[in-house]
Order: sequence, then C-alpha cells, then structure tokens
Amino acid sequence: MDATRTTRHLEETIDNFEKQKIKDIKTIFSEFITIEMLFHGKALEVYTAAYQNIQKIDEEEDLEVFRNSLYPPDYSSRLDIVRANSKSPLQRSLPAKCVSGTGQVSTCRLRKDQQPEDDDEEDEDLDVTEEEN
Repeated sequence: MDATRTTRHLEETIDNFEKQKIKDIKTIFSEFITIEMLFHGKALEVYTAAYQNIQKIDEEEDLEVFRNSLYPPDYSSRLDIVRANSKSPLQRSLPAKCVSGTGQVSTCRLRKDQQPEDDDEEDEDLDVTEEEN
C-alpha cells in the first residue's frame, strides 16, 4: 500500500512539474515572439519609409545638380573667394615683403632694437629669409 501511495504521489509530482514546465516554456516563447514581432514591425515601418523616400528621388534633377556641381558657371570668381578666405592669420598680419608670391610664408625677424608698435619703420628694417617646405 505504501509503495502504491508513494508511486501515485511521485507520478502526480512529475505531472505537476511537467505541466508547470510546459506552461513556463509557452510563456517564455510567447513573450519572445511578441517582442520579435514588435521589433520586425518597427523595422518594416522604417524600411517602408526608406523605400518611399528612395522612390521620391528625381533622377533627372539629381543628375542636373551633379552636373552643375562639376562645372560651376563662375569658377574663377569662386576660386578667388576661396583663395582670399584661406589665408592663415599669420599671412594676413605679415607685411607684403614677408609673404612670397608662391604661397609660401617667409620668415620675418625684427631687429632687437626695433619696437613692434613701429609699423612705419618696420618695412625698412626687416630681415627677410625664405624657408623652403
């Protein structure tokens, strides 16, 4: 009798354990699938928007903009503007004798007896040496 009762109790415990295991696995997989569906739903929204934006691209207009960027109509004036704005602060502050015509900056040294505030005499007393880069 005791063996039969113990066997029945053990079978019920095993059954309950198996029911709980199946219920837990079902819950875990259900939550996982729900999360994955949300993720892929959002991804599908993003891909749909990207697809629609790509379809809105006007190929002819884009090609025209590209061609215009290759050959700007006022190329030389734009180049002058870039050259004027690309001088370093050092080049802007140096007198004309200190900047070489090739775009290289010369080294200008003041004499020890010369004051930096003397702009009028500065042009006459400069010791100019060219640096090769």
